[in-house]
Amino acid sequence: MHVGRWRETAAGASLLAASVLCAATPGLAAAPTKSSELWATVDLCNTPHHPDTIGIRGSMPGDGHAHDRMYMRFLVQNFDVSTHKWNNVGPSADSGFVQVGSAALARQAGRSFEFKPTATTYTLRGLVEFQWHHNSHTTRSLTLPTTGGHTSLAGAEPAGFSAATCALP
Repeated sequence: MHVGRWRETAAGASLLAASVLCAATPGLAAAPTKSSELWATVDLCNTPHHPDTIGIRGSMPGDGHAHDRMYMRFLVQNFDVSTHKWNNVGPSADSGFVQVGSAALARQAGRSFEFKPTATTYTLRGLVEFQWHHNSHTTRSLTLPTTGGHTSLAGAEPAGFSAATCALP
């Protein structure tokens, strides 16, 4: 499998402010990790407007502090039918960490990855790594695989599409 370039979908849309839970470090609020605003989904899969492309979107709650920053990293994995395991596709299917904004509010962001067509169909999913930062320190980190049933504020095609996986030829 060979992945081409990745491109940004509409990133950083704000949601309602998340409630602040207990402090992880004295003086710092912990970002809620059991929140309906914390998820990862496939919001684009081989559509007429984006053939051979998977779109991955994440949502993360803020910690309520405007000076704290939030980051997401989007990775594509393929399912190996011989080992029944998910494997990272490689560096070209890894966005690196992307700053999605202030931690005052919940945020959504996404990335799309275009693949060169092959004779074989691959089952893909996304992984989203979430990080909350205070100054230069990571205060919370979490990784989630994509699941379905989420509402993307932007980028879903068709509108409202949300899935755990994507099959690409």
